[in-house]
Amino acid sequence: MEDGLLLIISLLLAVSLLSMLAEKLNIAYPIFLVISGLVIGFIPHVLDIILEPDLVFLIFLPPLLYSAAWNMAWKDFAKNWRPISLLALGLVLFTSVAVALVATWLIPGFTLALGFLLGGIISPPDPIAASSVMQKIKMNRRVLVILEGEGLVNDAVSLIVFRFALAAVLTGQFVLWKAGIDFMVAASGGIAIGLAIGGVIYVLHRYLPTTSSIDTGITVISPYLMYIAAEHFGLSGVLAVVSGGLFLSSRSTAVFSFSTRLQSQGFWDTLVFLMNGSVFILIGLQLPSILASLEPGTLGRNVYYGVIISLLSIVLRIIWVFPAAYLPRMWSKKVRDSEPDPGWKSIFIIAWSGMRGVVSLAAALSIPVLLRNGQDFPHRNQILFITFIVIFCTLILQGLSLPWLIRKLGIEVKSNAGVQEREIQTYLATAVLTVLSEKIRESGDTNPAMRILKERYENQLTNLEKQKTKKHPSKENAYYQETIMELVEVRRMALEELRIQNHYPDEMIRSFEKETDYEEARISERMP
Repeated sequence: MEDGLLLIISLLLAVSLLSMLAEKLNIAYPIFLVISGLVIGFIPHVLDIILEPDLVFLIFLPPLLYSAAWNMAWKDFAKNWRPISLLALGLVLFTSVAVALVATWLIPGFTLALGFLLGGIISPPDPIAASSVMQKIKMNRRVLVILEGEGLVNDAVSLIVFRFALAAVLTGQFVLWKAGIDFMVAASGGIAIGLAIGGVIYVLHRYLPTTSSIDTGITVISPYLMYIAAEHFGLSGVLAVVSGGLFLSSRSTAVFSFSTRLQSQGFWDTLVFLMNGSVFILIGLQLPSILASLEPGTLGRNVYYGVIISLLSIVLRIIWVFPAAYLPRMWSKKVRDSEPDPGWKSIFIIAWSGMRGVVSLAAALSIPVLLRNGQDFPHRNQILFITFIVIFCTLILQGLSLPWLIRKLGIEVKSNAGVQEREIQTYLATAVLTVLSEKIRESGDTNPAMRILKERYENQLTNLEKQKTKKHPSKENAYYQETIMELVEVRRMALEELRIQNHYPDEMIRSFEKETDYEEARISERMP
């Protein structure tokens, strides 16, 4: 028990320390963690961990999918459903078929069913890897929405393909029309269960007396309920979590108090970071055991197969993405009128953002060791190794080159967040002034505090109108923000002096520190 707990703590500590080093080296942490895990894995008796696929699917996958669905605005998802579905459904199926055909031709003894098994395993890109690479780069918002939306759905499609192919290998039977019906049942049934459980949880949040801690706890339990319920009936647990998460996210403002939103956001940010970091470092740690499972003398040949399949998966995505982006625009005037021309550069970035990740490795590891007749599962170790090579090649080649490509193509966009923020602030200040003016009129203008409050919002509105006429942020505004930050630091130092003097309760000082932290966060977000 103690050894297992120490191993988990060591892993989480390694994730935190290596992520800090990745930040220092300006490398996306998923890429750095995979490389680090690979290096650590070859050090004897350091972190000897074998990744259990059930652990990934049951422990890691539901909360990571739920968090991604929660942060995806339903409006953005629905607006971009066409490109998302073309990637998450069309590209996954296209990749699975192409990989199956090439693998059957390339690898001696590989059947078509094994080819589809490999295709289902390596077809879904990992959205965390792409988003972590782009988080420091100002990219077109639509590109990010499409990539994140693809990542929500493609895991479900690829895992369904994987299960059908696995069943075909185990039973030796495959009926296309039956597989198509089973596919639709698994997908639609998973969505239905996710929405049903999401509706029940919505009622719990909305109508029962809860606290911030209870609400946050329910958000952690929810994805597991959705996933396990769907998988129990042989349906898509991934789509259950995604649909339930999108449903609840769209209604979070109505059911959560401000304290719940603040508490749950901080908790989920930490949870997702540790889980993401853990699964990426675990990918690297698997290589020694995968190498040990290969037959002696076959390493070079399997590296060759893995590199060919890796290049194939990269090329297939490029081949699919460009026609999928341009053909609908050529055929439909409605698409041309409703969607802006993305430009070939943005399309290429979407095509190049196909890094594979932990779902692929977990699917490969879940292949049974034996067939139902007791014989060894054919080419299991080879499939495992090829999957690792594909993950490693795509993460290193595409992940490390993606920031360079974005800068080289010159597609970083100038954010108009400042303009939009002023528009929102103007709208809010106008709404507040309308109510304040009515209240002051009703009270007969006898309350000086109300007049001061009204003057505060009038001054804010005046400053916003002045900023609107300027093309660039004024030096006065920048100096004001810098001064506020200095005053925040002065306030924090003063609170520390009060703590040393020991005249006031420590919990009272902490409440003022929290207030100061919120103020610093607000100003930091607005500073260039």
